[in-house]
Amino acid sequence: MTNAQVKKNVVNSAMSSYLRIVVRMGLGLVTFRLLYQGLNSVPEQFGFWSLLWAVFGYGILLDFGFGYSAQKRVAELSVKQDWAQLSRVLSTIFFFYLGVAAVAVTLGVIFSERMIDLFKVSVTHRDEYRFIMIVFLAGIGISFPFGIFPEVLNGQQRITTANNLNILGTIANFIVVACVMWFKLSFLTLVVLSLFCTFFPYLLAAKIALDHMPGVKLRPKLFSFHTMFDTGKFSLFAYANTLSNVVRNKTDQPVISMILGVAAITPYQASSKVGEMFGMLTRQIADVLSPTAAHLHAKGEAIALREMMLNGMRFSTLAATPLFVATEFYMDGIIRLLTGVKHPTAPMLWAGELLVFWYYSLVLTHWVFKNMFMMAGQEKKIMLQGVSEAAINLALSIGLTFWLRNEFGVEWGILGVALGSVIPTFVFGWGFIWGWAAHEAKLTRWQLFYRAIWPAWRGCLGMVAVALALRLQPFWASGHNTILMFAESAVVAGFGVMGIWRFSFNEAERESYAGKIRYTLSGKTKGTSA
Repeated sequence: MTNAQVKKNVVNSAMSSYLRIVVRMGLGLVTFRLLYQGLNSVPEQFGFWSLLWAVFGYGILLDFGFGYSAQKRVAELSVKQDWAQLSRVLSTIFFFYLGVAAVAVTLGVIFSERMIDLFKVSVTHRDEYRFIMIVFLAGIGISFPFGIFPEVLNGQQRITTANNLNILGTIANFIVVACVMWFKLSFLTLVVLSLFCTFFPYLLAAKIALDHMPGVKLRPKLFSFHTMFDTGKFSLFAYANTLSNVVRNKTDQPVISMILGVAAITPYQASSKVGEMFGMLTRQIADVLSPTAAHLHAKGEAIALREMMLNGMRFSTLAATPLFVATEFYMDGIIRLLTGVKHPTAPMLWAGELLVFWYYSLVLTHWVFKNMFMMAGQEKKIMLQGVSEAAINLALSIGLTFWLRNEFGVEWGILGVALGSVIPTFVFGWGFIWGWAAHEAKLTRWQLFYRAIWPAWRGCLGMVAVALALRLQPFWASGHNTILMFAESAVVAGFGVMGIWRFSFNEAERESYAGKIRYTLSGKTKGTSA
């Protein structure tokens, strides 16, 4: 694959990723509200549902870094067309995962009673929720080994296919939730059907990935400890980085549950969902660049890798900044839209603001650079940074949650985990990662800022001014209902689009994009007339 083809594939994959996110966000909004209102009839039900899927996030710890390794090795060995070695690598990883899943499910069943006690589930629902948790763990155990195949598709540069399968799972999950809520089916039915919607896209990914590599076979006899140890040289660092990401991103709900009680997850989840949606929308470019970085590194294309990183940082920031401005200014309306709560509490609003700022900080300083250079020979240094940041994140989250609960009450305690995430990410991002990225780009810190971040903010200054004017004007209560929120945010977004077009893109980019838009519109017109 030539560098021009690589760039074209990155663009197509990024567009596909954004389509996936649009579908996921649109259906996710409706699904979240259905669950929030439908499960809240039993006070603990929504909190336990959220906690189950938070536990699912911890399942990545059993990945042991081999997911990253599979993506990297598929990209590298496909360049060499070494199908025999790739068969050994994938067989080793798949059957290793199969064994890990069996052990994890067994331990989950054995310690299920202690886990239920740890989550402070009420006596009324203790036995029911314990059984549901066992079913959930079993379903995740079955799905786990097949989760390697979306990574294989990414390594094959078939990210669009992986995205389409994800869209299929999202649509299926929405239908399941809607049917369960409409027909008032049991909580257990909801869990089982949602698990199936997770597993089925993985199964399809396995078939498609292997069909495109007819020389690759998955066989138990190809399992090799030597291959596992050889692959593990990279996997160890990838796993430590994954572990640090899980600690950084997934400890919020368990910390809240253990310190404040499982019921406190419900108001926090409303704010957390806004941050998660922002994160999903803004990390697509970074995710697409991971297999591309492995491909360029395998070919020894250092200059192309550096340019891809700089463009990735710039366009990630361009995509995230207007969304960040609009979300921060209209946080109250977004939470109302998500949950149906008429008057979000002050802790919910503050938690939402902090978590969106946290995700935006990750866009600026973490995601593009770390995703690419994990695949390009910098895994050890990235691992050390990630582990240090995660440890401080966890310590601050626990300490601040205890302190805020004791000083201001349980409802304000949820801000502890938000602050515990923001502080270390900001300090490590600007104090360490930014300088490292500048060094790899062969630029000063200021030159990197001017190239990667300033263009987006230059284009969004008018957007900020308009948003401030609308929020502070005395003629109507800004954003007090959904229609008004959409109307105001549309005006704000319009100024953002115009500002980015005029001040963030240079003349050559404007001409290029305008030509592509005209070509696309012309093609649609011809298709219609025909």
